[in-house]
Amino acid sequence: MKYMLVMAQAPSAADIDYTSPEALEAFDAMGKFNEELISAGVLLSAEGLSPESEGVRIDYDGDERTITDGPFSEAKEVFYGFWILETATQEEAVEWARRAPLQVGSVTVRRVPSIDEFDLDNEHVQKEREWRISRGEKLGA
Repeated sequence: MKYMLVMAQAPSAADIDYTSPEALEAFDAMGKFNEELISAGVLLSAEGLSPESEGVRIDYDGDERTITDGPFSEAKEVFYGFWILETATQEEAVEWARRAPLQVGSVTVRRVPSIDEFDLDNEHVQKEREWRISRGEKLGA
């Protein structure tokens, strides 16, 4: 099963000086952790995100769209990266999240449903499934 581990922290801590000794030490620790994920065969993807100040949020209200440039002052947490793991159980994904070398913030673990869990009679689900197969993606829950 696939799980997304989403890293978040308070907005005040999100603006990181990527050249500071602390940041370089954190990158080293994160690199070692990612190597463990790769060695265990569970890492499918991992990415960091640019600062919230570079982001744009689109709010939807019916047909109305409101676009807001970051930073978002009302945000309580800022997402700053994620991993996608393939593990046998949620407990295994949680154990990997627990081992993440973070000093601040939080990690939320969410299951990523397989395309096969959706209505396979739906034309658009069928097209997406075919697209995933054409890319060599392994399907199934």
